[in-house]
Amino acid sequence: KPLEITVEAVGTVAYDETRLAVVNPKIEGWVEGLFVDFTGAPVTRGQPLMSIYSPRLVSAQEELVLAARLVRESSGERALENARNLLEAARRRLAYWDVPDEQIHRLERTGEVSKALTLHSPASGIVVEKNVVEGDRIMPGMTVYRIADLSTVWIEADVYEKDLSLVREGQEGVARFEAHPGRSFRGRVTYVYPTVSLQARTGRVRLELPNPGLTLKPGMYARVELDIPSAAPTLVVPRSALLDTGRRTMVFVASSDGALVPRDVVPGRSVGREIEVLEGLDAGDRVVSSAAFLVDAESNLGTLQEGGMEMGNDPSGGTDDGGAPTGGQGGQGEAGSHDGAGH
Repeated sequence: KPLEITVEAVGTVAYDETRLAVVNPKIEGWVEGLFVDFTGAPVTRGQPLMSIYSPRLVSAQEELVLAARLVRESSGERALENARNLLEAARRRLAYWDVPDEQIHRLERTGEVSKALTLHSPASGIVVEKNVVEGDRIMPGMTVYRIADLSTVWIEADVYEKDLSLVREGQEGVARFEAHPGRSFRGRVTYVYPTVSLQARTGRVRLELPNPGLTLKPGMYARVELDIPSAAPTLVVPRSALLDTGRRTMVFVASSDGALVPRDVVPGRSVGREIEVLEGLDAGDRVVSSAAFLVDAESNLGTLQEGGMEMGNDPSGGTDDGGAPTGGQGGQGEAGSHDGAGH
């Protein structure tokens, strides 16, 4: 069977930064009216948000009305060309300030100057930041609203440094939340950040999740499990088969003459009750499935390291005449080849 690897991490829900929109006027003025006046309000694209009174805006509109009149009244070719240039410059100035085209055209037709400029929402979503109240003075470039589309959210998860090499963009994962017990939410890895925290020794991984009904809210704590696809075939044994003396790691292999022979191995990643063996075993080697009984005393360990133990003298039971495991602590199993690396 494939060796299934799961990388566990913790993280928090965050806004999808590609779905954030800001409203920042390009003209100085004063807030005359707020049509959306609290954080958390839902808005739709094109919805009026606020109106701004700006003396410069009024002057620019008056210049456009004057230029439009000159175009209509000019008789000479040179005068007409100058009037058209003035009109085009006045149009561009208003367009730079995000005055809608239909408002500019209406101004040319009617000559009615608007006292205030209405700002509209550039996207549908939730107002996550509001920085003004009625009467405030605003400056060009000032962020007055920030709007987030929460139909998709990110989870920014912290993965231990030792597991980062296993994580790739496109891998799937499952997130669970204390706020939603019994439910799981699937997403995929969209980015692996290029830095590691010096203090926590973790790297950050970004997952993207659909969020129908806006169930997941930015700031929520998440537990994440990342599904790691199988890699090259590897050998695995039960974790209980490994004996770590502090200086070496070994397993006990059944030799052809019936002895249990200690053999040094290099362990890899563990998954559940299994662990991969990088060096020291071959596929098909019969190993003791539990080595704990062999270390009842330090003297027993020294004896084993010198020479092997006869299977017939195994104090824990060993195998029957057919060589099958008896189910005792000293039972045997074969080193298995799995498609995947252990975790």
